[in-house]
Amino acid sequence: MKKIGFIDHYIDNWHADNFPRMIRDSAFKNDFEIALAWEETTPPGKKPLAEWCRENNVTPARSLEQVVDTCDVILILSPDDADRHLALSKYALQSGKPVYIDKPFADKVKDAKEMFSLAAKHKTPLMTSSSLRFTPALTAAKKDKIQGKKVRYVSSWGGGRFSVYIVHVLEMLVMTLGTGARRVMSVGELPEAPVLVVDYPDKRRGLLQLFPGLEFGLAACYGEGETLHLSDMQGFFEAFIDAVLNFFTTGKNLVPQKETLEIVAIQETATRALERRDHWIEVEIS
Repeated sequence: MKKIGFIDHYIDNWHADNFPRMIRDSAFKNDFEIALAWEETTPPGKKPLAEWCRENNVTPARSLEQVVDTCDVILILSPDDADRHLALSKYALQSGKPVYIDKPFADKVKDAKEMFSLAAKHKTPLMTSSSLRFTPALTAAKKDKIQGKKVRYVSSWGGGRFSVYIVHVLEMLVMTLGTGARRVMSVGELPEAPVLVVDYPDKRRGLLQLFPGLEFGLAACYGEGETLHLSDMQGFFEAFIDAVLNFFTTGKNLVPQKETLEIVAIQETATRALERRDHWIEVEIS
């Protein structure tokens, strides 16, 4: 049985609290166990590492290095603090062991490139993704309906705080519409409900929307006047956990690196666009 090591900014968060149960319930439940966990800090009001470990039957690690040295595969969480991913992952990315980094991968393209570069240099398998990428209805639609056809327009939407949840609607948009975004414009009137247009040089367009309490969904125009509307996004977390454990088993990243960099670049650009409504902001990846 392979040992999974958790590394987190702070361990008392929804992902860390629920991933153990999902792993135990997954198709790979007999192949993996969460052996060690470590957190960088314990914010006021949050559960400390020792208490979280007791509740989840996991051994608390003395250091980040102990987790990497002892475990077979590494899962770096910090789902609400993408700016900590580079620092939290540097040692693991030099280990040669499979490393999964939670969403959002990075808040800057520069950091994303550094993590990919470090992994490549040390032949460390690396994967990152929003869980929404593995939504059964979306993956089936892409395979059975969209594959091989030009997608001209995608609108993706959901709820939650921009810095943490825009990655979900971006992941769905990029995996469906493709890469090559040129610029982003914020057109929303309300700070709590951002609306952003993504423009491509070949006349493709994307629309990103976040509204409080809105369920995730996607609509697309593709082929010769064909349309797609997805509102049933059930089962995405279970499929996502299976995908991560499959990656841990094979060492093969299931997400194109080019798409991941595009997602980070659009999010970084969108963050700037929110400060200048109704102005195009160029997407910079290189």
